[in-house]
Amino acid sequence: MYDPDTGAATKVASKTSRLIERIRGLLMFIDLPIKKKFLFFAGSILLWFCLMCAISVVSMTAIHYEYYRISENVTPYRQAIESVLVKLQDLDRSLRQIQASRGSADSAGLAYCGKQVEAIRSTLIELRLHQTSTPAGDTIVEQILQDMAKANPEGLQYLREMLTVSDRIDRSLELLQGRRQSQQGPEAADRSQLAAFNAALAPVAEAAAMSTKQLARVSAQYKAINQQLYKNIRESVHTVIGLSIVASLLLVLFTNWIIVAFYRPIKMITKQIDSLSTGDIDLAKKVSITSKDEIGVMSRKFNSLMETVHGMTIYKKVIEEDSSLEDVYRRLGEVFTNQLGIEHYTVYEVNALQKEMRSAYPPLVGDRQLNCYQDILSDCNLCRAVSTGHDISSFEFGGICRYFSAEQGLGHVCVPMIQGGNTGGVVQFCFPTGDGGGPLSGEDAARLFKAETYINQSLSVIEAKRLMQTLRSSSLIDPLTGLYNRRFLQEHTKQIVSGVLRRGNQIGLLLCDLDYFKQVNDTHGHDVGDQMLKETSAILKSSVREADLIIRFGGEEFLVLLLDMAPGQAVEVAEKIRIKVEQFKLRVGSVVLQKSISIGISEFPKDTDGFWQAIKFADVAMYHAKETGRNRVVRFLPEMWQHEGF
Repeated sequence: MYDPDTGAATKVASKTSRLIERIRGLLMFIDLPIKKKFLFFAGSILLWFCLMCAISVVSMTAIHYEYYRISENVTPYRQAIESVLVKLQDLDRSLRQIQASRGSADSAGLAYCGKQVEAIRSTLIELRLHQTSTPAGDTIVEQILQDMAKANPEGLQYLREMLTVSDRIDRSLELLQGRRQSQQGPEAADRSQLAAFNAALAPVAEAAAMSTKQLARVSAQYKAINQQLYKNIRESVHTVIGLSIVASLLLVLFTNWIIVAFYRPIKMITKQIDSLSTGDIDLAKKVSITSKDEIGVMSRKFNSLMETVHGMTIYKKVIEEDSSLEDVYRRLGEVFTNQLGIEHYTVYEVNALQKEMRSAYPPLVGDRQLNCYQDILSDCNLCRAVSTGHDISSFEFGGICRYFSAEQGLGHVCVPMIQGGNTGGVVQFCFPTGDGGGPLSGEDAARLFKAETYINQSLSVIEAKRLMQTLRSSSLIDPLTGLYNRRFLQEHTKQIVSGVLRRGNQIGLLLCDLDYFKQVNDTHGHDVGDQMLKETSAILKSSVREADLIIRFGGEEFLVLLLDMAPGQAVEVAEKIRIKVEQFKLRVGSVVLQKSISIGISEFPKDTDGFWQAIKFADVAMYHAKETGRNRVVRFLPEMWQHEGF
C-alpha cells in the first residue's frame, strides 16, 4: 500500500540529492568542457598571480610610504630640532655669560650670539625649503609618496613660529648692541642693558620650549611610524603566506579534479584496450563517468562499445548452445527487434544445391508478406545479393533490385551471409526513405552497422549448424555411435577449411585412440566393445562445444575438430577427454571395465597448410603417445616427423 508520507520523503530526498549533485558539479566544474576547464584553470592562476602582485605592490607601497615619512619628514625634523636646541642652549649660555659680565666691552660675544641666531634661522629655512620643495623621485609613484610623506602642517606651523621667534631674538640682540653703544650714564646704561638682556633671553627660552615640545612630538611620531612599519611588514608577510597556502590548496584540489576527470577514465580505458588485445577482459566492467565533458562523452561511448562487445560475446555463446538452426535465426531476429530497434527485416536461407530460397525468420503467418517477389524463392539467383555476394542498398542507388516490392516509403539493404565461400543466406533490412529519398540516416546507418556485426558473429555458428542439420539427414553418420563418419570429412573438408581460413582462425585436431581396445573384443565380445565405443562417443560429445565436429575415424579411433579454437587450447580439451575416459567405468556382469585413451594433437593451419597433413601429424603424435606409455596427450612437434614430404 502506498504511504503518502514515505513517498513525499522519497521525493524530497531525491530532489535534495539532485540539488547537491548540481551544486557539486558547479563548484567542481564537472559539466564544463575541457577547453573551458583549462581556460578557467589558466584564468584562476592569472587571477591569483594578479592578486599576489597587487597585494605585494600595496604592501610595498605602504612600507615605502612609512619609510618616506621617516626619511622625508620625521628624521629631518628631528635632526633640525636637535641642532636648533643645541644652538639655542649655546645662545642662552652665551647671553647669560655676557649678562654676568655686565656686558663689559665684549662686542665679540654679541657678534657670536648673532651668528648663532643666524645659524638657527638658516637651519629652519633649509628645513622649510626641504618640506615645500618638489620631490625628486625616479617615478611618479615615488614623487607622490614623498609628497604625501612631507605633508606636515604642524611642522610647518612650528617652522613659521620659530622663524618669527628667531626674528625677535635677532631684534633683541640688535637692541642690546645699541644699548651698549649709547651715551647714557652708568646707572641708566645698566638698567637699559638689563632690560635688553631680559628681552633677548625671553624669546630664546620660548624657542627652546617650542623646540623641546616639537622634538617630543616628532619622537612620538617616529615611534608610531616605526610600529606601523613593522605592522605593515608582518601583515604583508602573513597575507602572502596565507594566499600562498590557499592557492596551493586550490591547486591540489584542481589537480585532483583533473586526475578524477581525465587520468582515471583514460587509465581504465587504456587498461580495457590492453585487455582486449590479450583477450583477458571483463566486458561487464564499465568506466566510471564523473563528468559531462569530452572525457565523459568518450567514457560513455567506450562503455557503450563494451556493452556491445559484451552483448555479442554472450550472444555468440548462447547461439552456440542452441539446439537448432531455427533457434539461431530466432535469436538473431530478436536482436534486430529488441536491441537494435529494426522493425522491418527478413532472414532468408539459401539452398545452393537446389537453387532455392526460403523465408527462415520471421515466419510467414497471418497477413505478413515478403518485401520481394515470390520468384526469388524458386530461383535464388534472381536475388542480387545472392548472385553478387555483397551488400545491395537502394539508398546508394535507387531501384537497384528489380525484385524488391515493399510498400511506398521504404528502402532496402540486403546483406549476404557468406558461408564456406558461398552465399548461405540473405538478411533484408527495410528503412524509411524519407520525403526526398537520399542516403540512409545516421541513426539507421548505426543500427545497420551493429546488425551486420551480429550477423558476422553468427556466421560460424550458422555454418556449423547448417552443416550438422544437413548431415543428420544423410548417410554421413556412423550408425553405431551417431557420430560423423570418414566420408563426411572427405566431402566437407573444403567447406570446413575455407570457412576457418576466411575467418582467420584455427582448427584443433585431436586424434583419439582407445588403449588395448582389441582385448575388450577378444575377452568380452564385440557387443561389449560396441558399448564401450558408444560410451566413449558420449564422453567426447560432452567434452566439446556444439559447434565442434566429432568423427569416428575408424575402429576405435576418433577425430575431434575444434573449430575456431585459440592456439594451445586444444591441449586443455584433450586432457579433459583423457581424464573423463580414464574415470569412466563400464560394468559387464560382475566385471568393471576401465579403459584409457591416447590422444595426438595438431593445429591447422599453424602446423601445416595442408588439412590432411595436419590429420597425419595428429596421428603421428597419437602413436608417439602410445609408444611412450599410453593414456597420454601429446602435442605434435616437428621433430616427430621424419619424412621429407607428406
